[in-house]
Amino acid sequence: MTRLFRVAVLICTGVAASSRSAGADILVTPFVGKTFAAQTTLQTAEGVDTQKWIFGGAAGWLGAGVLGAEIDFGYARRFFESGLGLNVAGSNATTLTGNVLLTLPLSVTRESLRPYFTGGMGLLHAGAEDLVLANAIDRNLLAVSVGGGAIGFLNARAGIRFDVRRIWSASRGVDTATGASEPRLGFWRATVGVALRY
Repeated sequence: MTRLFRVAVLICTGVAASSRSAGADILVTPFVGKTFAAQTTLQTAEGVDTQKWIFGGAAGWLGAGVLGAEIDFGYARRFFESGLGLNVAGSNATTLTGNVLLTLPLSVTRESLRPYFTGGMGLLHAGAEDLVLANAIDRNLLAVSVGGGAIGFLNARAGIRFDVRRIWSASRGVDTATGASEPRLGFWRATVGVALRY
């Protein structure tokens, strides 16, 4: 899993290096939003809430052409607490992904709204503690992230970024110790953030 994450980061770094030479902007985007349509097969989670607040940020490079790259971090607190009778002391879903951005070039969009598509890989951490069963979720899963959005700048330095993406665990196979299938976790995420251009 760690090796695959390093490969994803190296790919993003290579894209970023090529974009930087073409006059790329450095973008830092703190964001807030909500998760929805979550699904899981984790053993101690009978279900997940349909919507949870998620906070995070993205940092990367966006070139004048079609390529860019970013590192994206998201944190959803109390993710597994649902009204289904769970006695959860605390829970979260945390994502860290390296992504490639494909967007319309500036020669087409000028300084107007710039749509993009994003895809990448990284880590999805699920954590929860069940008070009754004295059991806990503490799993790091290989994650896939795919989505899109748009960035529109209000001035030379700041703008608004809208983003929707699907993040899910790519784990497939069988746990050799228990014989059970590897757990799965996935959700959609819709966010809005302030894009700061450097």
